[in-house]
Amino acid sequence: MSERTKFVLDEKDIPTTWYNLAADVAVPPHLHPGTGQPITVDDLLPIMPRALAEQELGLEREVPIPDRVRELYALWRPSPLHRARGLERVLDTPARIYYKYEGVSPVGSHKPNTAIAQAYYNKEAGAERLATETGAGQWGSSLSFAGALFGLDVQVYMVKVSFHQKPYRKLLMETYGARCVASPSDETAAGRRILAADPECSGSLGIATSEALEVAMGDPRTNYAGGSVLNHVLLHQSVIGQETIAQLALADDYPDVVVACAGGGSNLGGLAFPFLGKALAGGPKVRVVAAEPAACPTLTQGRLAFDFGDTAGLTPLLRMHTLGHSYVPPSFHAGGLRYHGMAPLVSAALTEGLIEAVALEQTRCFAAGVTFARAEGVVPAPESTHAIEATIREALRCKAEGRAETIVFGLSGFGHFDLSAYEAYLTGSLRDEPYDQAGVEAALAGLPETVDA
Repeated sequence: MSERTKFVLDEKDIPTTWYNLAADVAVPPHLHPGTGQPITVDDLLPIMPRALAEQELGLEREVPIPDRVRELYALWRPSPLHRARGLERVLDTPARIYYKYEGVSPVGSHKPNTAIAQAYYNKEAGAERLATETGAGQWGSSLSFAGALFGLDVQVYMVKVSFHQKPYRKLLMETYGARCVASPSDETAAGRRILAADPECSGSLGIATSEALEVAMGDPRTNYAGGSVLNHVLLHQSVIGQETIAQLALADDYPDVVVACAGGGSNLGGLAFPFLGKALAGGPKVRVVAAEPAACPTLTQGRLAFDFGDTAGLTPLLRMHTLGHSYVPPSFHAGGLRYHGMAPLVSAALTEGLIEAVALEQTRCFAAGVTFARAEGVVPAPESTHAIEATIREALRCKAEGRAETIVFGLSGFGHFDLSAYEAYLTGSLRDEPYDQAGVEAALAGLPETVDA
């Protein structure tokens, strides 16, 4: 194992504004499922405060970050950028590899960047409780943490397969004072319908989202908070890429390639969108590679269409790459990537040729995660191993071509709560989950018919 080079910023260097890619890339508006017309801020007020609704629909390029949010960001931000010299040596590549490490946050992932912002705006608006979904638990942990900071009750519906795979995530949420239940549950009409049809349903983020939305819609004291996909979530995550640009300037470097894992899009957007913004303003061009799971390949196999963000059809219609809102992905370990759709902003960036996507098998990703841990000392989250595997492929391409390119990837979180998955890999029992073509085709057949995508 070798010493890493770390590029450090000060608290004063935490960004003062969030960057909004919607100002520079045309994204079709979200549509009201009943009328087919673009939704308005007022349409969103039953589930979120006006400030977040305005950010969701807004086109301002720079959105000021409230002082209180920046103060709380300073608990761990700016997060470090490391030069991965150990990994470079293991790969014997001429490429320069950097990683932006979000695992230094109190809950070990990038998710508090938006959790704190959403909790702040909800508290300011007088909300008393937040309801949400979570896959692997990083988002549920983050919102629970933010709720504790602002005195908000938090109700989390955690995808059932991850609920059982990752029990310590549930305990972390409860430590922060939140309530976490396995989804689908018998607490909501949406959950009961799913269980009536399939009592053994392993759950999905779409189902858990339906449960959280139902709770929020049924209680005026409760708002919904989403951990990915939505425009305002990706907006808040842009602090990642902005800091990375400043840190690379300390290294007198700039990326040729930016790599991030992609499930709903918040980690990818947070790291890559500020670089795309620079390029669209006439700055250096970068290749952006979205690394997604082969068992849930939204960007590489999904259809670009208007679809619901949840299984029960409670959300507005979002134009995104989707596998169909009724699709239940296989039970692979990267629970944060088990979502049927991709953020509209990420989908638009793919359509415009600003990013590219690659689908990766989980056994290859865990192998990459182990290689990284042994070279750099950090055990990555299963989601992050997808970015590492894609980065290794890029670095080996550079080796084959004799090109000394700069590669930056997002290490979105640590894998301390995922050691059972590493145990499965290290003991040879981990298997690649097949892509369910028939299941996807059945789900796509049920896309909303009211809108021509």
